[in-house]
Amino acid sequence: MANLSQLVQDERTARMALSMIVEPDDAVTGRLLGEVGAVEVLQLAERDDDAPGLGTVDARVWRAQFERSDAQTHSQRIVEAQRMGIGVLIPGDQDWPSALDDLGDRRPYVLWTRGATSFLARPLSEFVTITGARAATSYGEHVAGELASDLTNAERVVVAGGAYGIEGAAHRAVLASGGDTIAVMANGVDRPYPMGHRELLERVADLGLMVSEVPPGSVPTRHRFLARARLMAALSAATVVVEAGVRSGSMKVVREAQQIGRAVGAVPGPVTSATSMGPHQLLRDNMAAIVVNVGDIGDALRRSRQATSAAIQHGAFRENSAHLGRSL
Repeated sequence: MANLSQLVQDERTARMALSMIVEPDDAVTGRLLGEVGAVEVLQLAERDDDAPGLGTVDARVWRAQFERSDAQTHSQRIVEAQRMGIGVLIPGDQDWPSALDDLGDRRPYVLWTRGATSFLARPLSEFVTITGARAATSYGEHVAGELASDLTNAERVVVAGGAYGIEGAAHRAVLASGGDTIAVMANGVDRPYPMGHRELLERVADLGLMVSEVPPGSVPTRHRFLARARLMAALSAATVVVEAGVRSGSMKVVREAQQIGRAVGAVPGPVTSATSMGPHQLLRDNMAAIVVNVGDIGDALRRSRQATSAAIQHGAFRENSAHLGRSL
């Protein structure tokens, strides 16, 4: 039986195959992809010699992911995805969102898509992620809908995860306003999740865009939900948390956004509500800007850019000072 590297001869299909074998957010695979490309990564996986930057034990652990993969099955899945009309984006494509490159070795291997990919090429400043509690209050859903509708009127793209509660309210408001929205999935784009939002997500795929880094047929898992958070954060210039508990998955999106220097906003809520605890903690710790309207999101973006500029200038000052010190 032929090896996968023998059946896959180009970068695109090699990345598609990798997404079927390796779980997302694997920094080792991401680093190897950046160094040698996807075709060579598949070849490395099938060999027993050293892998770049990996010791013998680490290389063995990394290769273990490929041991149960069936080349013919993956090849058939690729053909089936193409037959279904599911799109594929890889780094270098015209519509590939360059904002994801900020993730470095954690950049997705590929994006599987349903819908209009063209607006992914728009400037990062035009994207805002709205996230929050699944068990949202009526107050939270109302605020999320108002923010999403106003962002649409401001010609922004709203990114969310298609979940119950805050994210579903954001998607619905954008669609009702005739705007652009992206649903980032932790499962295959051919099987919308949660099932209760199937009709909503099908409308997003028809009128906006549904994306996932896991292949068609994949089911959501805890790891995939956690990995998805970095995509939701990286795709947008700002992330706004409307309602969330302190241990909510939405707070993971915030941490990912902060890690790559994106702006973060939080909506205040009733002090008696458990779903206000996450946003209030962010505001108390000066980790987010207060957001009550779209104008506040713009202010948060401006402050974020100013802080980034100041950090860059400070870094340059320190570097020049160190160089001057060496010269003296």
